[in-house]
Amino acid sequence: MSKPEEAVTPENIPTVDEALGALTDEEKEAVKRDREEMKEFISGLGAREIRSGDWFPKLVANALGTYTREVDWQYFQDKYKGVPADAIVDQRIKMASRFAALEGGLTAGAYTGAVAATFGTAGLAAPVTLTAAATTIAVDLAFLTRLQLRLAHDIAVLYRVHLNPDDPEDMWKLIRVAFSIKSGEVAAEGLLRAAPAVVRAVVKRYYSRGVITAARSLPVVGKFLLQRNVIKIGIPAVGVPLAIALNFYTTIIAGQHARSVFRNEARVIEIAQKMSRSSNNPQAMLWVTWLVILADGKRSDDEALLMRNLVTFAHDHHAITDQGLADLIDIEAQDVWNLLDAIDGDKTDLIDAADRAATIDGPANKRELAIIEEVRLRCV
Repeated sequence: MSKPEEAVTPENIPTVDEALGALTDEEKEAVKRDREEMKEFISGLGAREIRSGDWFPKLVANALGTYTREVDWQYFQDKYKGVPADAIVDQRIKMASRFAALEGGLTAGAYTGAVAATFGTAGLAAPVTLTAAATTIAVDLAFLTRLQLRLAHDIAVLYRVHLNPDDPEDMWKLIRVAFSIKSGEVAAEGLLRAAPAVVRAVVKRYYSRGVITAARSLPVVGKFLLQRNVIKIGIPAVGVPLAIALNFYTTIIAGQHARSVFRNEARVIEIAQKMSRSSNNPQAMLWVTWLVILADGKRSDDEALLMRNLVTFAHDHHAITDQGLADLIDIEAQDVWNLLDAIDGDKTDLIDAADRAATIDGPANKRELAIIEEVRLRCV
Protein backbone atom coordinates (compact mmCIF):
# COMPACT_ATOMS: atom_id res chain seq x y z
CA MET A 1 0.00 0.00 0.00
CA SER A 2 1.30 3.44 -0.92
CA LYS A 3 1.84 5.92 1.87
CA PRO A 4 -0.88 8.60 2.08
CA GLU A 5 0.43 12.05 1.26
CA GLU A 6 0.15 15.23 3.27
CA ALA A 7 -2.85 17.48 2.79
CA VAL A 8 -3.14 19.50 -0.40
CA THR A 9 -2.66 23.12 0.65
CA PRO A 10 -1.43 26.27 -1.12
CA GLU A 11 1.91 25.80 0.61
CA ASN A 12 2.60 22.27 -0.58
CA ILE A 13 1.00 21.95 -4.01
CA PRO A 14 3.70 20.25 -6.10
CA THR A 15 4.85 21.77 -9.34
CA VAL A 16 3.47 20.19 -12.47
CA ASP A 17 6.87 18.64 -13.21
CA GLU A 18 6.93 17.14 -9.73
CA ALA A 19 3.42 15.81 -10.17
CA LEU A 20 4.24 14.15 -13.46
CA GLY A 21 7.50 12.82 -12.08
CA ALA A 22 5.62 11.17 -9.22
CA LEU A 23 3.62 8.99 -11.60
CA THR A 24 4.70 5.38 -11.67
CA ASP A 25 4.88 3.43 -14.91
CA GLU A 26 1.73 1.58 -13.84
CA GLU A 27 -0.13 4.87 -13.32
CA LYS A 28 1.01 6.18 -16.71
CA GLU A 29 -0.34 3.04 -18.31
CA ALA A 30 -3.61 3.53 -16.42
CA VAL A 31 -3.96 7.02 -17.91
CA LYS A 32 -3.38 5.65 -21.39
CA ARG A 33 -5.97 2.92 -20.84
CA ASP A 34 -8.50 5.46 -19.61
CA ARG A 35 -7.85 7.63 -22.68
CA GLU A 36 -8.45 4.63 -24.93
CA GLU A 37 -11.75 3.98 -23.14
CA MET A 38 -12.77 7.58 -23.70
CA LYS A 39 -11.75 7.37 -27.37
CA GLU A 40 -14.08 4.43 -27.75
CA PHE A 41 -16.82 6.37 -25.94
CA ILE A 42 -16.36 9.44 -28.14
CA SER A 43 -16.29 7.35 -31.32
CA GLY A 44 -20.02 6.83 -30.97
CA LEU A 45 -20.76 10.57 -30.80
CA GLY A 46 -20.88 13.43 -33.28
CA ALA A 47 -20.00 17.11 -32.98
CA ARG A 48 -23.63 18.19 -32.67
CA GLU A 49 -24.23 15.67 -29.88
CA ILE A 50 -21.23 16.97 -27.99
CA ARG A 51 -22.11 20.62 -28.55
CA SER A 52 -25.73 20.10 -27.40
CA GLY A 53 -24.63 18.43 -24.16
CA ASP A 54 -26.30 15.12 -24.98
CA TRP A 55 -22.96 13.40 -24.41
CA PHE A 56 -23.12 14.04 -20.66
CA PRO A 57 -25.91 11.61 -19.62
CA LYS A 58 -24.06 8.86 -21.46
CA LEU A 59 -20.79 9.85 -19.78
CA VAL A 60 -22.43 9.75 -16.33
CA ALA A 61 -23.62 6.20 -17.00
CA ASN A 62 -20.14 5.29 -18.23
CA ALA A 63 -18.42 6.87 -15.23
CA LEU A 64 -20.65 5.63 -12.43
CA GLY A 65 -22.22 2.39 -13.65
CA THR A 66 -20.23 -0.50 -12.21
CA TYR A 67 -17.74 1.89 -10.59
CA THR A 68 -20.06 2.87 -7.72
CA ARG A 69 -20.72 -0.78 -6.94
CA GLU A 70 -17.06 -1.77 -6.95
CA VAL A 71 -15.46 1.30 -5.34
CA ASP A 72 -17.29 1.46 -2.02
CA TRP A 73 -16.33 1.97 1.61
CA GLN A 74 -15.02 -1.59 1.90
CA TYR A 75 -12.81 -1.05 -1.15
CA PHE A 76 -11.04 1.83 0.58
CA GLN A 77 -10.89 -0.05 3.90
CA ASP A 78 -9.07 -2.90 2.19
CA LYS A 79 -6.76 -0.63 0.19
CA TYR A 80 -5.85 1.79 3.00
CA LYS A 81 -6.12 -0.20 6.22
CA GLY A 82 -6.14 2.02 9.31
CA VAL A 83 -5.60 5.28 7.42
CA PRO A 84 -7.87 8.23 8.36
CA ALA A 85 -10.26 9.46 5.69
CA ASP A 86 -8.60 12.89 5.43
CA ALA A 87 -5.27 11.35 4.47
CA ILE A 88 -6.82 9.11 1.83
CA VAL A 89 -8.80 11.99 0.34
CA ASP A 90 -5.64 14.07 -0.03
CA GLN A 91 -3.94 11.20 -1.81
CA ARG A 92 -6.88 10.68 -4.17
CA ILE A 93 -6.87 14.40 -5.07
CA LYS A 94 -3.14 14.39 -5.80
CA MET A 95 -3.37 11.20 -7.83
CA ALA A 96 -6.29 12.52 -9.89
CA SER A 97 -4.47 15.81 -10.54
CA ARG A 98 -1.40 13.92 -11.79
CA PHE A 99 -3.57 11.81 -14.09
CA ALA A 100 -5.25 14.98 -15.42
CA ALA A 101 -1.88 16.63 -16.01
CA LEU A 102 -0.54 13.71 -18.01
CA GLU A 103 -3.71 13.55 -20.10
CA GLY A 104 -3.44 17.29 -20.77
CA GLY A 105 0.02 16.80 -22.16
CA LEU A 106 -1.14 14.02 -24.44
CA THR A 107 -4.02 16.14 -25.72
CA ALA A 108 -2.43 19.59 -26.08
CA GLY A 109 -1.31 19.19 -29.65
CA ALA A 110 -4.92 19.28 -30.83
CA TYR A 111 -5.81 22.59 -29.12
CA THR A 112 -6.58 24.90 -32.03
CA GLY A 113 -8.89 27.80 -32.69
CA ALA A 114 -10.56 25.85 -35.49
CA VAL A 115 -11.56 23.09 -33.09
CA ALA A 116 -12.78 25.65 -30.57
CA ALA A 117 -15.02 27.14 -33.24
CA THR A 118 -16.40 23.71 -34.07
CA PHE A 119 -17.49 23.11 -30.51
CA GLY A 120 -18.12 26.66 -29.38
CA THR A 121 -20.40 28.19 -31.98
CA ALA A 122 -24.16 28.07 -31.70
CA GLY A 123 -24.64 27.46 -35.42
CA LEU A 124 -25.24 24.11 -37.07
CA ALA A 125 -22.44 24.29 -39.60
CA ALA A 126 -20.23 21.87 -37.71
CA PRO A 127 -19.93 18.44 -39.30
CA VAL A 128 -21.67 15.47 -37.75
CA THR A 129 -18.47 13.43 -37.89
CA LEU A 130 -15.63 14.60 -35.67
CA THR A 131 -12.22 15.34 -37.17
CA ALA A 132 -9.18 13.68 -35.62
CA ALA A 133 -8.25 16.88 -33.75
CA ALA A 134 -11.83 17.42 -32.54
CA THR A 135 -11.97 13.82 -31.36
CA THR A 136 -8.84 14.38 -29.27
CA ILE A 137 -10.39 17.45 -27.67
CA ALA A 138 -13.60 15.54 -26.97
CA VAL A 139 -11.54 12.81 -25.35
CA ASP A 140 -9.94 15.44 -23.10
CA LEU A 141 -13.40 16.72 -22.10
CA ALA A 142 -14.71 13.22 -21.41
CA PHE A 143 -11.55 12.12 -19.59
CA LEU A 144 -11.56 15.11 -17.22
CA THR A 145 -15.31 14.89 -16.64
CA ARG A 146 -15.18 11.22 -15.71
CA LEU A 147 -12.06 11.71 -13.62
CA GLN A 148 -13.54 14.56 -11.58
CA LEU A 149 -16.94 12.89 -11.22
CA ARG A 150 -15.32 9.73 -9.87
CA LEU A 151 -13.06 11.78 -7.61
CA ALA A 152 -16.08 13.48 -6.05
CA HIS A 153 -17.74 10.08 -5.63
CA ASP A 154 -14.62 8.66 -3.91
CA ILE A 155 -14.49 11.60 -1.52
CA ALA A 156 -18.17 11.18 -0.60
CA VAL A 157 -17.61 7.47 0.05
CA LEU A 158 -14.53 8.14 2.18
CA TYR A 159 -16.45 10.55 4.40
CA ARG A 160 -19.30 8.04 4.68
CA VAL A 161 -21.75 10.32 2.89
CA HIS A 162 -24.13 7.87 1.26
CA LEU A 163 -25.06 8.65 -2.33
CA ASN A 164 -27.47 6.31 -4.06
CA PRO A 165 -26.64 6.15 -7.79
CA ASP A 166 -30.29 5.30 -8.48
CA ASP A 167 -31.60 8.36 -6.63
CA PRO A 168 -31.85 11.45 -8.89
CA GLU A 169 -31.44 13.78 -5.90
CA ASP A 170 -28.22 12.11 -4.83
CA MET A 171 -26.85 12.10 -8.36
CA TRP A 172 -27.65 15.76 -8.82
CA LYS A 173 -25.82 16.50 -5.57
CA LEU A 174 -22.75 14.62 -6.82
CA ILE A 175 -22.79 16.44 -10.16
CA ARG A 176 -23.26 19.83 -8.49
CA VAL A 177 -20.36 19.23 -6.11
CA ALA A 178 -18.06 17.83 -8.80
CA PHE A 179 -18.52 20.66 -11.30
CA SER A 180 -20.35 23.70 -9.90
CA ILE A 181 -17.65 25.90 -8.42
CA LYS A 182 -18.03 29.68 -8.17
CA SER A 183 -15.09 31.82 -9.22
CA GLY A 184 -15.17 33.43 -5.77
CA GLU A 185 -14.67 30.06 -4.14
CA VAL A 186 -11.62 29.43 -6.31
CA ALA A 187 -10.04 32.66 -5.12
CA ALA A 188 -11.06 32.09 -1.51
CA GLU A 189 -9.50 28.65 -1.31
CA GLY A 190 -6.14 30.14 -2.18
CA LEU A 191 -5.06 27.03 -4.02
CA LEU A 192 -3.82 28.95 -7.02
CA ARG A 193 -1.18 30.96 -5.21
CA ALA A 194 1.39 28.31 -6.12
CA ALA A 195 0.46 28.43 -9.81
CA PRO A 196 2.13 30.60 -12.45
CA ALA A 197 0.33 33.88 -13.12
CA VAL A 198 -0.81 32.87 -16.60
CA VAL A 199 -2.36 29.70 -15.20
CA ARG A 200 -4.17 31.61 -12.44
CA ALA A 201 -5.70 33.95 -14.99
CA VAL A 202 -6.93 31.17 -17.25
CA VAL A 203 -8.28 29.03 -14.41
CA LYS A 204 -10.29 31.97 -13.10
CA ARG A 205 -11.76 32.45 -16.57
CA TYR A 206 -12.48 28.72 -16.63
CA TYR A 207 -14.70 29.10 -13.56
CA SER A 208 -16.09 32.56 -14.36
CA ARG A 209 -19.38 31.14 -15.61
CA GLY A 210 -20.27 30.35 -12.02
CA VAL A 211 -22.61 27.64 -10.82
CA ILE A 212 -25.11 25.70 -12.87
CA THR A 213 -28.39 27.49 -12.28
CA ALA A 214 -30.47 25.92 -15.06
CA ALA A 215 -33.00 23.15 -14.59
CA ARG A 216 -31.73 19.78 -13.52
CA SER A 217 -31.08 18.57 -17.02
CA LEU A 218 -28.04 16.46 -17.75
CA PRO A 219 -27.63 17.83 -21.30
CA VAL A 220 -27.63 21.35 -19.82
CA VAL A 221 -24.76 20.30 -17.56
CA GLY A 222 -22.96 18.77 -20.53
CA LYS A 223 -23.24 22.00 -22.50
CA PHE A 224 -22.04 23.96 -19.46
CA LEU A 225 -18.94 21.76 -19.12
CA LEU A 226 -18.20 22.01 -22.82
CA GLN A 227 -18.34 25.82 -22.66
CA ARG A 228 -15.82 25.73 -19.83
CA ASN A 229 -13.49 23.53 -21.80
CA VAL A 230 -13.74 25.73 -24.89
CA ILE A 231 -12.07 28.48 -22.85
CA LYS A 232 -9.03 26.22 -22.61
CA ILE A 233 -9.24 25.05 -26.21
CA GLY A 234 -9.55 28.57 -27.58
CA ILE A 235 -6.30 29.94 -26.16
CA PRO A 236 -3.96 30.61 -29.11
CA ALA A 237 -0.87 28.41 -29.08
CA VAL A 238 -1.86 26.98 -25.72
CA GLY A 239 1.15 24.67 -25.72
CA VAL A 240 1.79 21.50 -23.79
CA PRO A 241 3.02 23.11 -20.53
CA LEU A 242 -0.08 25.27 -20.12
CA ALA A 243 -2.45 22.43 -21.05
CA ILE A 244 -0.83 20.21 -18.45
CA ALA A 245 -1.01 22.92 -15.80
CA LEU A 246 -4.67 23.74 -16.51
CA ASN A 247 -5.76 20.12 -16.17
CA PHE A 248 -3.64 19.76 -13.06
CA TYR A 249 -4.94 22.80 -11.17
CA THR A 250 -8.58 22.52 -12.18
CA THR A 251 -8.61 18.92 -10.91
CA ILE A 252 -7.07 19.96 -7.59
CA ILE A 253 -9.72 22.67 -7.24
CA ALA A 254 -12.52 20.21 -8.07
CA GLY A 255 -11.19 17.74 -5.51
CA GLN A 256 -10.77 20.34 -2.79
CA HIS A 257 -14.29 21.62 -3.39
CA ALA A 258 -15.69 18.10 -3.06
CA ARG A 259 -13.59 17.59 0.06
CA SER A 260 -14.97 20.76 1.65
CA VAL A 261 -18.59 19.89 0.90
CA PHE A 262 -18.58 16.21 1.82
CA ARG A 263 -16.33 16.59 4.86
CA ASN A 264 -18.70 19.21 6.24
CA GLU A 265 -21.68 16.98 5.56
CA ALA A 266 -19.92 14.13 7.36
CA ARG A 267 -19.29 16.46 10.30
CA VAL A 268 -22.99 17.32 10.58
CA ILE A 269 -24.05 13.68 10.30
CA GLU A 270 -21.55 12.69 12.98
CA ILE A 271 -22.89 15.36 15.33
CA ALA A 272 -26.46 14.21 14.72
CA GLN A 273 -25.49 10.62 15.50
CA LYS A 274 -23.75 11.60 18.74
CA MET A 275 -26.71 13.74 19.82
CA SER A 276 -29.11 10.85 19.22
CA ARG A 277 -27.01 8.17 20.87
CA SER A 278 -26.35 10.25 24.00
CA SER A 279 -29.92 11.47 24.44
CA ASN A 280 -32.08 10.31 27.33
CA ASN A 281 -35.02 12.23 25.90
CA PRO A 282 -34.94 11.70 22.13
CA GLN A 283 -38.43 13.03 21.40
CA ALA A 284 -37.83 16.23 23.35
CA MET A 285 -34.40 16.50 21.70
CA LEU A 286 -36.08 16.75 18.30
CA TRP A 287 -38.43 19.52 19.46
CA VAL A 288 -35.68 21.51 21.17
CA THR A 289 -33.42 21.24 18.14
CA TRP A 290 -36.15 22.39 15.77
CA LEU A 291 -37.06 25.30 18.06
CA VAL A 292 -33.44 26.47 18.09
CA ILE A 293 -33.11 26.10 14.33
CA LEU A 294 -36.20 28.23 13.75
CA ALA A 295 -35.24 30.83 16.36
CA ASP A 296 -33.98 33.33 13.76
CA GLY A 297 -36.67 32.57 11.20
CA LYS A 298 -34.40 30.89 8.68
CA ARG A 299 -32.77 27.52 8.11
CA SER A 300 -29.26 27.00 6.78
CA ASP A 301 -28.28 23.93 4.79
CA ASP A 302 -26.32 22.59 7.76
CA GLU A 303 -29.31 23.07 10.08
CA ALA A 304 -31.64 21.29 7.67
CA LEU A 305 -29.13 18.44 7.30
CA LEU A 306 -28.78 18.15 11.07
CA MET A 307 -32.54 17.93 11.59
CA ARG A 308 -33.03 15.43 8.79
CA ASN A 309 -30.40 13.11 10.23
CA LEU A 310 -31.59 13.56 13.80
CA VAL A 311 -35.04 12.35 12.79
CA THR A 312 -33.48 9.33 11.07
CA PHE A 313 -31.24 8.47 14.02
CA ALA A 314 -34.05 8.97 16.55
CA HIS A 315 -35.98 6.33 14.66
CA ASP A 316 -32.97 4.00 14.28
CA HIS A 317 -31.64 4.34 17.84
CA HIS A 318 -34.83 4.88 19.84
CA ALA A 319 -37.72 3.76 17.59
CA ILE A 320 -39.06 7.33 17.78
CA THR A 321 -41.22 8.72 14.99
CA ASP A 322 -42.96 11.96 15.97
CA GLN A 323 -45.77 12.53 13.51
CA GLY A 324 -46.84 15.65 15.39
CA LEU A 325 -43.48 17.26 14.69
CA ALA A 326 -43.54 16.05 11.08
CA ASP A 327 -46.96 17.69 10.53
CA LEU A 328 -45.95 20.93 12.23
CA ILE A 329 -45.90 24.19 10.26
CA ASP A 330 -45.21 26.78 12.97
CA ILE A 331 -43.60 25.74 16.26
CA GLU A 332 -44.73 27.39 19.48
CA ALA A 333 -42.07 27.82 22.14
CA GLN A 334 -44.60 27.20 24.93
CA ASP A 335 -45.35 23.75 23.56
CA VAL A 336 -41.67 22.89 23.90
CA TRP A 337 -41.48 24.33 27.41
CA ASN A 338 -44.52 22.25 28.44
CA LEU A 339 -42.83 19.17 27.02
CA LEU A 340 -39.64 19.86 28.99
CA ASP A 341 -41.50 20.60 32.21
CA ALA A 342 -43.29 17.24 31.99
CA ILE A 343 -40.04 15.27 31.86
CA ASP A 344 -38.71 13.73 35.06
CA GLY A 345 -35.06 12.83 35.53
CA ASP A 346 -31.88 13.98 33.82
CA LYS A 347 -32.50 16.55 31.07
CA THR A 348 -28.97 17.85 30.57
CA ASP A 349 -28.80 16.14 27.16
CA LEU A 350 -31.35 18.70 25.95
CA ILE A 351 -29.05 21.57 26.89
CA ASP A 352 -26.32 19.95 24.82
CA ALA A 353 -28.77 19.47 21.95
CA ALA A 354 -29.68 23.16 22.01
CA ASP A 355 -26.01 24.18 22.05
CA ARG A 356 -25.13 21.93 19.13
CA ALA A 357 -28.11 23.01 17.06
CA ALA A 358 -27.24 26.67 17.56
CA THR A 359 -23.61 26.27 16.53
CA ILE A 360 -23.89 23.70 13.73
CA ASP A 361 -23.51 26.45 11.11
CA GLY A 362 -21.38 28.92 13.07
CA PRO A 363 -21.56 30.98 16.28
CA ALA A 364 -24.99 31.20 17.91
CA ASN A 365 -26.94 34.43 17.36
CA LYS A 366 -28.89 36.37 19.99
CA ARG A 367 -32.19 34.61 19.37
CA GLU A 368 -30.61 31.19 19.50
CA LEU A 369 -28.76 32.10 22.70
CA ALA A 370 -32.07 33.17 24.27
CA ILE A 371 -33.60 29.78 23.48
CA ILE A 372 -30.55 27.98 24.88
CA GLU A 373 -30.77 29.95 28.12
CA GLU A 374 -34.44 29.09 28.53
CA VAL A 375 -33.72 25.42 27.87
CA ARG A 376 -30.94 25.56 30.47
CA LEU A 377 -33.26 27.06 33.09
CA ARG A 378 -35.85 24.33 32.56
CA CYS A 379 -33.37 21.42 32.46
CA VAL A 380 -31.13 22.00 35.49
